[in-house]
Amino acid sequence: MEVRIRLQKAGKPAKNRYNYRIVAMSKASPRQGRHLELLGYYDAAKDPAIISIEHDKLKKWLDNGAQMSDTVKALVKKTQKQSA
Repeated sequence: MEVRIRLQKAGKPAKNRYNYRIVAMSKASPRQGRHLELLGYYDAAKDPAIISIEHDKLKKWLDNGAQMSDTVKALVKKTQKQSA
């Protein structure tokens, strides 16, 4: 089973106030499907945007062969810049 680390949409669609969960999912799963593990969240509706990632869990999945989506890669880079 190929695993991807990607965003899962959550929030209030009626008001276009989405937030996203950063999750490990099977590559074949739909965006709203069941995730294997919750790794963090991203809320772009706030100013400034809130990004929270559990880096130890993320590293575990990457060591096991999971691939990150391009968007998640960019979010991880941002959190690493902010913490440095």
